[in-house]
Amino acid sequence: MATITDPVETSPRRAGPQSVATQYTIGRDKILYGGLLALTAIAYLWGLSKNGYANEYYAAAVQAGSTSWKAWFFGAFDASSFITVDKTPAALWVMGLSGRIFGFNTWSMLVPQALMGVASVGFVYVSVRRWFSANAGLLAGAILAMTPVAVLMFRFNNPDALLILLLCAGAWAVTRAIDSEKHAARWMMLAGALVGFGFLTKMLQAFLVLPALGLAYLVAGKPALGKRVVHSVLALVSLIVSAGWWIAIVELLPASARPYIGGSSTNSILELTLGYNGLGRLSGNETGSVGGGVGNPGWGGATGLQRLFGGEFGSQIAWLLPAALLATIVLVVAAGKAPRTDRTRAFALIWGGWLVVTGLVFSYMQGIIHSYYMIALAPAIGALIGAAMDVLWRRRSEWLARATLVGGIVLTAGWSFALLNQNSSWHPWLRWVVLLTGVLGAGAVLLLPELELHKMAARRAGMFAAVLLAVSALAGPTAYSVETISTAHAGALPSAGPSGSGGMGGGPGGGFGGGRQMRTPPGQTGNGAAGTVRGGAGGFLGGGGTSGVSSELVTLLQQGAKGYTWAAAAVTANGAAPLQIASGEPIMAIGGFNGTDPAPSLAEFQDLVAQGKIHYFVGSGGGGFGGGRGGTSNEIATWVAENYEAQTVGNTTIYDLTT
Repeated sequence: MATITDPVETSPRRAGPQSVATQYTIGRDKILYGGLLALTAIAYLWGLSKNGYANEYYAAAVQAGSTSWKAWFFGAFDASSFITVDKTPAALWVMGLSGRIFGFNTWSMLVPQALMGVASVGFVYVSVRRWFSANAGLLAGAILAMTPVAVLMFRFNNPDALLILLLCAGAWAVTRAIDSEKHAARWMMLAGALVGFGFLTKMLQAFLVLPALGLAYLVAGKPALGKRVVHSVLALVSLIVSAGWWIAIVELLPASARPYIGGSSTNSILELTLGYNGLGRLSGNETGSVGGGVGNPGWGGATGLQRLFGGEFGSQIAWLLPAALLATIVLVVAAGKAPRTDRTRAFALIWGGWLVVTGLVFSYMQGIIHSYYMIALAPAIGALIGAAMDVLWRRRSEWLARATLVGGIVLTAGWSFALLNQNSSWHPWLRWVVLLTGVLGAGAVLLLPELELHKMAARRAGMFAAVLLAVSALAGPTAYSVETISTAHAGALPSAGPSGSGGMGGGPGGGFGGGRQMRTPPGQTGNGAAGTVRGGAGGFLGGGGTSGVSSELVTLLQQGAKGYTWAAAAVTANGAAPLQIASGEPIMAIGGFNGTDPAPSLAEFQDLVAQGKIHYFVGSGGGGFGGGRGGTSNEIATWVAENYEAQTVGNTTIYDLTT
């Protein structure tokens, strides 16, 4: 992929042999930057196919979009466009286009996600390097690349990969706007467009960075205050256009011309935006959604500042979270009474504001929250620590900076020890290595400036101390990331790291997703290669996966699809997904994601059956029958069972709706 670089303004020089040779010189920083991106790409692409179709709910929609432009545009679950997924479709657009070009398979679906991760690391690097140093950028990029939840999600097909890429690019655009006076408006409009497109990826979550980005430019931008306000308004207009064009089309089209909006109870994209995927996540008022009520503590545990530091959330993201908070304070103090346009203060506003606002929302939101959401904190953590380390390391001869650096080292080593101790049976030696290298590194940083060493010896000692610090800070999350890469992950609620690392952060009562392990039956690939598969969810959050769909059933669906709009119908999208992926035929997902959407009604379903548009109804064994939680889906299942004869195909109960 193309390398992201910042243009360097130079004064005109007379052309000559020396200037021509210099133009093509590849410096140390560029080599290390390229190495960072290359290693990130290797890590994210290594054994990627073991994750199979990952989250089959989204995989089915990607499959649909790779064969039907209507399904692609609306983000429909099936190629016949009955119902959409419960998110805006930007992430599906990318994967769907890849499927159209290369054919739908696990690689064409997941490789774009991995490349988005590489690009995100690149944007964090150039953002930090622009205002600090190449070494700071390398550290920031490496932290993002090796954060366990980032490794997980950049190898998965959830929308988070594209969201993080767009937000990182938006933050970079704001840094360019702050640096520019002549073209500041253009950069701010670009930032607005990027965040707006983030809304089309994961709705209101994209807007959590807006306070930080907007405030940073208003405070530190070079133009006069009036112009900064105008530029901010232009950025807001750009955001509204970027986020709103698709919403407007969907809302203005008659319902008969588009799929039902999954996740809504009134077939409205605005309801989905403001309700289930919006304010309902904050208040917990998500009646009819997966949460099924107000403030259900099972989704993410108790609210409060402790939420992000404990249980499964801690093992996903919290390794360097205390250090990032300390880094924010360091940058603010380092800026001191510097001029309004000071870059260090602006950097703290951008990335510190990103971290604090997003972290507080995640800590106190009462609605559905999953541990993989924590990837939204990873770019800010990396950027803040990279910048603060650069500031403190340059000033390590000063006692206050040195004491702060030592305190941060000890804090990080102790916290990593505590996180590793939560799963003490997994590589028990590792936590002691982290603690020991942290103590040795802190001692080296504390004592080296006091020693009278030769310049070369001092440099070598400093490099040795830096290595100790890197091992202490990154060994824990890197080990969890390596475990994540080597393990297959699938299902609705994936979790990074080894099994048993922290408490459950998944579903009601802590019973779904997170740390549950599933074994793929020998000889079947299904959700990944044979072996351990982390993630998934039972009950209404998913069926048995494609590995649970028998070859007899696949043949039946494929042979019975001709002349029908839907080869079959199944309750819940999670029940329909493995059938659709395995057969390649459109499967109607009754009730949407978890069977609670009022689509179709019993009367509508009966009418579709009478018109001969649905061939089969999939009952027990296929993840569909009885998979919903009340409403029209149960009415339809009951009506089918009372009026049609059941037959068993493989391990699945099938009803032929044409007899």
